[in-house]
Amino acid sequence: MEYITLNNGLEMPIVGTGTNTYGKENNEYNGAIKNDIPELVSALELGYRSIDGAISYRNEALVGRVLAESNVPREELFITTKVPAAEEYTSSKEATRAAIDNSLKNFQTDYLDLLLIHSPIEDKELLKNTWEVFEEYYEAGKLKAIGVSNFQKHHLDQLKEFAKVKPAVNQIQINLKEPNHELLAVLEDEGITPVAWGPMKTEAHQKEVLDEIGKVYNKTGSQVLLRYQIQRGIVVIPKSHNRDNQAANLDIFDFELTPEDVEKIKNL
Repeated sequence: MEYITLNNGLEMPIVGTGTNTYGKENNEYNGAIKNDIPELVSALELGYRSIDGAISYRNEALVGRVLAESNVPREELFITTKVPAAEEYTSSKEATRAAIDNSLKNFQTDYLDLLLIHSPIEDKELLKNTWEVFEEYYEAGKLKAIGVSNFQKHHLDQLKEFAKVKPAVNQIQINLKEPNHELLAVLEDEGITPVAWGPMKTEAHQKEVLDEIGKVYNKTGSQVLLRYQIQRGIVVIPKSHNRDNQAANLDIFDFELTPEDVEKIKNL
């Protein structure tokens, strides 16, 4: 595994696994929560240590139970979760504290490695209150890093007006269908690490080019795409329910794309 150093010095695995459909009936986002989560068990066995969760996924407690029952030491894990922008969680500082405390309980831990605001909070006062609670838990050591998700430049500018702690990451959609080049440039200027959700999305013509590049390295087009992202300093959190695909998504550290390949992919 390779790591990226966040702006507060914390090291984050550059590849993690999403969990938004893990442990759910028919592997569907809105599916009922099951009693087991074999896809997370296999991910841990294969070496995944960065686990990306969220309150809105409804499966924090199940994910937390599997993590606690695994033989992986807590210090090796990098647990991320997210507080929804909904009023239930942001209407007051007490509501935000309750949400964080419940996530800590669900994950059976006394600290989270990364906590994000799941989507922009449009009300500036509520955003300020929520971020101040994040900072409070960060200063207390209960959160090792804090950040945001799905924030655009104007949202980051608003946060900057009062934030004492700069967000460490912005988790956004980054893939060949939605490359987000302009926002990535903003994050680079601000020293905020981009984390890509949905990193595997491609059009058919793009997949053909990726597959062609992959032949040179004896890799799949999907592995080429993930390698392209991490070479640019982007953390990726691909998700799969298939053990072989999970393994393949980790098998991207033994080759390096040429500058020409990177440029070709960027222009797809």
